[in-house]
Amino acid sequence: MSTPITLHGANLLKEELQRLKSKDRPAVINAIAEARAQGDLSENAEYDAAKERQSFIEGRIADIEGKLGSSQIIDPKSLDADGRVVFGSTVELEDLDSGDKVTYQIVGIDEADLKENKVSVTSPIARAMIGKHEGDVIAVEAPAGLREYEVLKVQYI
Repeated sequence: MSTPITLHGANLLKEELQRLKSKDRPAVINAIAEARAQGDLSENAEYDAAKERQSFIEGRIADIEGKLGSSQIIDPKSLDADGRVVFGSTVELEDLDSGDKVTYQIVGIDEADLKENKVSVTSPIARAMIGKHEGDVIAVEAPAGLREYEVLKVQYI
């Protein structure tokens, strides 16, 4: 099953993978070699730390390769959804109670970051927005109760 990811998110994963393979992996191999050169490995904290770091790096490499291999990369700029909210779109909402405006981009699970206004496609607010058009009203069950928003603008950027 393929998992959707934005082009930007895929590029970030590719950059991390490149760094892990070209910088972090060789650095930890050198750290292990240096720790080995110190002799007795049974009480060598540097060796243990380097091996643990190596395990983390190799696990992360496998994780990223798996994600990229099973991902469907979507470039929001190439979407043509006739103004409908879809994965990758950027949506401006207005809270009907407070009048506050907020803009979210709907992204993959691994890309979600509320500080950057990126919400996971599986989040309640994203699920409420999917399929809607400008002018539609959505209802979202939030911890503080039901919130209603009007979709002000849908962009594919």
